[in-house]
Amino acid sequence: MGMVYLNGDYVPLEEARISVLDRGFLFGDGVYEVIPVYGGKSFRLAEHLERLDNSLTAIHLENPLSHEQWGEVLTRVIGDVAGNQSLYVQVTRGVDSMRNHLFPSATVQPTVFAMAWEAKPRKPEIARDGISAITLDDVRWLRCDIKSVALLGNVLLRQAAEDAGTEESILIRNGQVTEGSSTNVFLVLNGEILTPPKTNLLLPGITRDLVLDLAREAGMPCAERALTRATLEDADEIWLTSSSREVVAVTRLDDDLVGDGKPGTTWQRMDELFQDYKARLSESHA
Repeated sequence: MGMVYLNGDYVPLEEARISVLDRGFLFGDGVYEVIPVYGGKSFRLAEHLERLDNSLTAIHLENPLSHEQWGEVLTRVIGDVAGNQSLYVQVTRGVDSMRNHLFPSATVQPTVFAMAWEAKPRKPEIARDGISAITLDDVRWLRCDIKSVALLGNVLLRQAAEDAGTEESILIRNGQVTEGSSTNVFLVLNGEILTPPKTNLLLPGITRDLVLDLAREAGMPCAERALTRATLEDADEIWLTSSSREVVAVTRLDDDLVGDGKPGTTWQRMDELFQDYKARLSESHA
């Protein structure tokens, strides 16, 4: 890992420091983004920065940097590494003089942090065999559309999946599928690709939106539709999407096979489209 960005300075990660009075540390009062980098090119940077704007607006905090400034910061953080990376961006409400639930005065400046690390390639067995998942009640708060650093609910749900010997938990609220603990959910039913519509109960995923765009461009039937637990159980295929996982097939859910227990043909086609998109992104940068 090279230099990280912290409040206007570029420093080695081991030298980066924040105050114990930072509101991100004390309250989880901040937002973040994770942005893949393919061949030195940021994946849908404009969309990620727009979502960062939306998250900051939702918590009543002005973006401390313009999109152009963010681009300059992230370019420097990426450096000249040729391989794939992951960018992490975080903005908190900053350091107050004391612990107080109320917002600090306008003179308190946000804490701005960015770093990058090497992204490991997908394991071949994931493409070959898919992954397993469990369903759990969605016990999180009601503003899951904000990409908040306060992720304890997601952490506990993801750990529950790990403890059950699976890779992810798919969340159900009042009988409706929302998302995974760190992913968006898709399913294929009777040849149609379906995903829950955007609401306050799920994160508007950047990879989610790209999958829909790629499906429409390829003439693959797709729709945003409310999905029930029963629909999930009847699905021919189930996918999970995120910036870090890309598009992955779920082949076992709650100890039952999904379809024939192998990644389906519709997923295979979507994965081809996604990998081609990545390749074109890298080539455009080169």
